[in-house]
Amino acid sequence: MKNRLKVLRAERGWSQIDLAERLGVSRQSVNAIETGKYDPSLPLAFRIARLFEAPIEAIFTDETESH
Repeated sequence: MKNRLKVLRAERGWSQIDLAERLGVSRQSVNAIETGKYDPSLPLAFRIARLFEAPIEAIFTDETESH
């Protein structure tokens, strides 16, 4: 799954550690999500969406979808 997490985090000037603390996860988890090595659980995806005040679909996209 592709995501805009790194861009959204950078726009706010947050480090991976800053974002991890806000979400209650490890920095390694943030890194794994940003690099596409790990897809967040649904509850975590909702926390991310609430934190960035955006719909989940604006942050995460299914890379198998054709546009």
